[in-house]
Amino acid sequence: MFPTIEWRDDTVVMIDQRKLPLEEVFVVCRTYDDVAAAIETMVIRGAPAIGIAAAYGIALGFMRVMYAGGADVEFRTICERLRRTRPTARNLFWAIERMQAKYAAARGGALEAVKRTLVDEAAAMDAEDVAINERIGRNGAALIEDGDAILTHCNAGGLATAGYGTAVGVIRAAFEQGKKIRVFVDETRPFLQGARLTAYELDRLGIPYHVITDSMSGWMLHRGEVTRVVVGADRITRNGDTANKIGTYSVAVLSRENGVPFYVAAPLSTFDLSLATGEEIPIEERPAAEVKEINGRLVTPPGARVRNPAFDVTPARYISAIITETGVFRPPYSF
Repeated sequence: MFPTIEWRDDTVVMIDQRKLPLEEVFVVCRTYDDVAAAIETMVIRGAPAIGIAAAYGIALGFMRVMYAGGADVEFRTICERLRRTRPTARNLFWAIERMQAKYAAARGGALEAVKRTLVDEAAAMDAEDVAINERIGRNGAALIEDGDAILTHCNAGGLATAGYGTAVGVIRAAFEQGKKIRVFVDETRPFLQGARLTAYELDRLGIPYHVITDSMSGWMLHRGEVTRVVVGADRITRNGDTANKIGTYSVAVLSRENGVPFYVAAPLSTFDLSLATGEEIPIEERPAAEVKEINGRLVTPPGARVRNPAFDVTPARYISAIITETGVFRPPYSF
């Protein structure tokens, strides 16, 4: 797999995930506003990847600062612009806070040195994320048995991270250990991250899979065709409630009904210990066009009214385990 995002010659380069799987097109961001727009329009998506993009966006924006006297104001403006991009993913705010802390420690030094410090910090976060995902994969692979059929929802693979993946990382690690597994990939309406992105990754990795519509997962679970469910997360609260792509809650309830383990794989940077329960997680509502159109073609009456919440919250009682880079947590959850 190629990098989801990278720093190249004082620009931020990312693959345009809106074009996959049919086209591999790369977007070059030359300003922090380009990075912010890329996050907002889903050029890049997935909680860890959004965090890395924000960190690079801050470094990129600060590279354009010309005078030390106005650096603090410009830095705050850059951070605020990126903070407004998407409200649900905790990793976005975690990354901004980490860059703010690095800036606070470096400010007062030579301007060029501060710029380099911020670029180095973003690059460090990028490299750390890959290593973290590999550890998540190893920890989660211990929960996967030879012969398992695994259902996953949305995309929590290399494209949703700096590399390797969280939920797909667990699947990938189990496959690399020689376990004979197969995967059911929910298409994940309305943006089709499963059908377009997870299937694309599994195809490149050589992992056997079937794409199914979202409405098929309950029947597959009921028939015993699915033996494990592994999903990612965008925010996890102190009691273990988890926000993830819309439709995850339904899969969790159906898993419980049919006695199938339901696992969440996420880095510690996804945990938001300032929130007691999932009721406090802000849920992003996205544009109606994502529901009304597929590849730019209208599939509803032109005047159809639409709701498009991008995420839902799965209560901790439905989660069999939460897989992180430090280990596997089981209920009752209390972080």
